[in-house]
Amino acid sequence: MKGSSVVLDRIGDRLAAAMVIDGVLHDLLIEPSEARPVPGAIYRAVVDRPMKGQGGAIVRMPDGRGYLRGAKGLAPGTVMLVQVTGYAEDGKAVPVTDRVLFKSRYAIVTPGAPGINISRTIREEDRREQLLLLAHETVDDGTGLILRSACATGSDEAIAEDVRAMCDLASAIMAEVSGPPELLVEGPDPHTLAWREWPEPDSISTQDGGFAAQGIDAMIAALARPGVAIGEGRMFIEPTRALVAVDVNTGADTSLSAGLKANIAMARALPAQLRCRGLGGQIVLDLAPMAKKERRGFEQVLRAAFRADSIDTVLAGWTPLGLFELQRRRDRLPLEALP
Repeated sequence: MKGSSVVLDRIGDRLAAAMVIDGVLHDLLIEPSEARPVPGAIYRAVVDRPMKGQGGAIVRMPDGRGYLRGAKGLAPGTVMLVQVTGYAEDGKAVPVTDRVLFKSRYAIVTPGAPGINISRTIREEDRREQLLLLAHETVDDGTGLILRSACATGSDEAIAEDVRAMCDLASAIMAEVSGPPELLVEGPDPHTLAWREWPEPDSISTQDGGFAAQGIDAMIAALARPGVAIGEGRMFIEPTRALVAVDVNTGADTSLSAGLKANIAMARALPAQLRCRGLGGQIVLDLAPMAKKERRGFEQVLRAAFRADSIDTVLAGWTPLGLFELQRRRDRLPLEALP
């Protein structure tokens, strides 16, 4: 099936959202099965103790501990606002930042970072000028604002309303600087996140049972298996406690270019597979055999694939054994942790 579609449904009693492009599962969001800090949530927290050797601090939150990276000069007992940046690994504190952002579909309000910026993906000069004028008419001087790529096609009325709502929310929350640890803004649920982050699809389904009716249940079941057909062979994605291992096989193709073709097919398919499986951290690629002179072309394809990905991924490079390493932000729970 050609085109893009978004399906909003439930898995059991949890909200879920799926994006399918040309019949392939492109993204999947599932609500955690238990209450836990969600990326984007904003808390009032209290500094517990500085971690001098690590350049950070442990902060107390109402439902556990957070780790604030890069904290300097914070005394124990200091009250501050923090925002969750990812899910915590088992037994570790929740990663948080003190650079709080208020994000919606069209706008990001950035307290403490004044100035108006427009997404670089909006290239049409006339539209950029229109958006800049709209922003100056809508927000006060000194407000930090980023107009997102969705503004390229959004109506001025919807954008202005969104900006005002985010500015009002930011003003209210940034004033909450005294009191005990408390959750101030909940993190977005899958339906809200799909509306906020995904581009406008060709079709949207909100009916109950949409996952079953459109074959998404079967696509999710396939994610539980390590093997993935990639056209030019197969890749196997196997998470361990320490890292995620990705193995690439050429299948029945025995030509001289089989390894490069399989590796390029894997590179193009990997970001969506990692998103849908909720995998992050250290990722190691055990590639199909290819000549060293072909590595540069492979890297170009891999970088292009992750450049279009919404999750920050660092391409660390080659190891002496010919493996390729990546480091990916953990902003989702692994699918296996969502029974």
